[in-house]
Formats: sequence, C-alpha cells, structure tokens
Amino acid sequence: MGKANFTDDFKRDAVLQITERGYPVAEVAARLRISKYSLYDWKKRYMKPATGRDDEQAAEVRRLKRELQRVTEERDILKKAAAYFAKDAK
Repeated sequence: MGKANFTDDFKRDAVLQITERGYPVAEVAARLRISKYSLYDWKKRYMKPATGRDDEQAAEVRRLKRELQRVTEERDILKKAAAYFAKDAK
C-alpha cells in the first residue's frame, strides 16, 4: 500500500473542520479515511500563527473575566447583607 498524496487545499479544509467547525479529530479522520496522526500533523502545519492582536484580545478577555468575577462577588455580598438587614428589620 502506497503513501497517499493529498493536496494542500484538502489538508487545510480538513484542519478547518477541526478548528473552526468544531468537529472532533477522530470523526474527521474517520470520515476522510486518514490517520488521526496525519490530521494532527496537518493542524500544526496549517494553523494560522497567532498575531499580536489575538494576544491583546486574549489579555482583554482575561481582564474582563477577572473584573466580572470581582463584581459578581461584590453583588453576592451585597445581596446577603440586604437579606440579613431585611430580616432584622422585621
């Protein structure tokens, strides 16, 4: 059995099914009748390199998540305090 030759377009499309469409690697490999290992190799080769803008966006998302967690904790504390003081007022 010889080594199959796939075009670059075929490989990129297979990688896009994993990265952008969210299909599992095993499912895509079975459907295309290729090795999972080949698919992982193609993924390494054809993935778009991260740009500085992506890093900035990721940092902003992390910052916003931390802020949301802090604000949520503050809200929960205030809810508990309001319930405590409302109970004492009765």
